[in-house]
Parts: sequence; C-alpha cells; structure tokens
Amino acid sequence: MPEVEVKEAERFMVESLVAAGAPLTEAKAHADLLLHADTVGHFSHGLNRLELYINDIQSGVCNGNAKPVILKETVATAWVDGCEGLGATVGNFCMNLAIEKARECGVGWVAVKRCNHYGMAGYWALKAEKEGLIGMSFTNSAAIMVPTRAKKSANGTNPIAMAAPATGGDSIVVDMATTTAAMGKVEVQICKGEPIPEGWALGPNGKTTTDPQVAFDTGRLLPLGGFEKTSGYKGFGLSAMVEVFCSGLSGSRATHNVPLWTYNQTEAPNLGQCFVAIDPGCFAPGFEERIADCLQHWRNMEPVDPSLPVLAPGDKEKNNAKATTARGTITYPQAQLDSYKRMAESIGVRPLEVYVQ
Repeated sequence: MPEVEVKEAERFMVESLVAAGAPLTEAKAHADLLLHADTVGHFSHGLNRLELYINDIQSGVCNGNAKPVILKETVATAWVDGCEGLGATVGNFCMNLAIEKARECGVGWVAVKRCNHYGMAGYWALKAEKEGLIGMSFTNSAAIMVPTRAKKSANGTNPIAMAAPATGGDSIVVDMATTTAAMGKVEVQICKGEPIPEGWALGPNGKTTTDPQVAFDTGRLLPLGGFEKTSGYKGFGLSAMVEVFCSGLSGSRATHNVPLWTYNQTEAPNLGQCFVAIDPGCFAPGFEERIADCLQHWRNMEPVDPSLPVLAPGDKEKNNAKATTARGTITYPQAQLDSYKRMAESIGVRPLEVYVQ
C-alpha cells in the first residue's frame, strides 16, 4: 500500500480542518489526535475519520470555534458543557481540568455533555499518564451494539481507556471498545477490500457476517465476548457501565437516542464523555515500581508460540509508534487516498502526496 510521510499527513489534516472552518490552534490539536491513532496502528480513528469531522464542521453539527463551559464544580469534580466543539477542543479542556483537580486533591472527575466524537479514548488517558497520574476516559456513541438477546442495536462501542505510569518511562495502557471491534475497523476493511473476522457483526438476517459493507450498513456489532454462550453479556455490561459515567453523569443523550455518525448528518449528537485523573501518590508508596513489576512479569512469561512474545497492554501500540517514527511514514490503502483526493479538491486544499523513495 502507498506510504505518506508523517509530516505530510499532519499538514493535510491541519489544512483540511482549517479549510472547513476550524481555528488553526484547534485544527493542530485535532490533527495530533488523529495522527496519534495512525502512528500507533489504529487506523480506524485517524485519517479514516477526517472527512466526517470536516462534514460536521461544514454542516454546523460541530462548532469549530466553541469553548467548553464549566456548569458546576467541586474541588474534585466538574460538570462541563462541551458546546458542540471539536473532539480535541473538548477533550483537552476536560482532561486538563481533571489533571488540575487531581494535583490539588488526588482525584479529578469530569463529565461533559454536548460532545462530538473525540478520537481514540486512550489518547486522553495518556495525557494524564504523561503527568505521572492514572488517566481514564470514556465516551458513549450512536447505537451500533446489539445487547445480549436483543435483535437490534441499542448500545454504543462505548470505549474504556486507562493509562498508568511505571518506572523507567514505562506504562500500561488499556484502550478498548466494549464491542468485539469498533465500527471504524469495519470501515478500514472496506477500504482494504478484505473481509472482517467471524463474530464481529451481524447481518440483516441476524446471522454473523464477514462482509464489511454488510456489517457497516446493518450497524449491528456484537458486544465484547460475542454471543451469550461466549460471555457477550460482559461486553454489554461494560458498555452499560460507560453509559452511566457518560450520559448518566453529564445529562447528554443516552446512546439509544444518539443519531448515527454519517457523511450527511445535520443533527448534533450530544454525546456524553468522562475524563478522570488520579494521583497514585495519595495511596501506597511504590506505585510505579509495582506496575513495572507487573509489566515485566507478563512480558517474561513463556509464550505458546516463541515467535509471538507475550505483550503487556499497550505494548503493541508502543511498538507500532516506534516503527512509524523510525520509518517516518504511514501506510494507507489506495482507496482511502483516492477518497481524500476528491475531498481535497472539494474544499480547496493540496491533496496528500504519496512518499516516493
């Protein structure tokens, strides 16, 4: 597949967002969010999503100039109105606020309503981890998960993210959808022209499908764990927990009332999101050493396949980021580049340039 230099991908993202109406500062912040996803290998939440954000700004669903507002707060908590701003604008405001509160009293918990899509949940947890804190982040989404025993979708991918520091600059990072896979990963398979694994999604007949276009059009992802006999109710339960943290605390729409995120959306989603920072220094001493011990114990375990070493949560993304940095390029499907060439022409920006060795 074609390669694009990292700086070129960033240039294109920033210029596209500015052309759509976002201020340069917010365009850069949002491009950093998207670029992080592509750098660590989660292409579903990077360039793949850019056109949706562009459409949101152009249609008025997203206000690129919005500034979040604190509606209520205590020393450790805050309730925020995201004012339908860009995901990075709202995410940076809320996680910075949570970090500030955690430094002051040990814990910062921020719930925010009237949000748009905020990219990879793990990106926000990592903001706190880089400050020596435990970070957590959650968001609800449109209804694309089929609850256990149900025929139709009612829950979202509702991701869970947690990041915590360890000694030596190491860390543990958990970032996962509560569905078997995020819908963005289905979209990536469409671009690649490849099937999705069995057990990701249901077709219109209620049976599992491996056709990514059918899965996307039907919008019925299975919960983490799959069907009831393989403990899919656990994924359903985790999604419900995220709903409590997000729409429950913030007053946003519950997932089953959120409109689908589409290229012709005209209604703001009013998502609910949650940002948490915890200072481990308020608890037993030696936190980072204990986390480092766990990480090394897991990594040193004997693997079933010697060619596939045991990885700690977050290791795969770290390895991908190192490889991307060393290579200096990101690989994108040709179909995706073709699509963005058309978008670039429509908004008047220079198309992405493919790297030629």
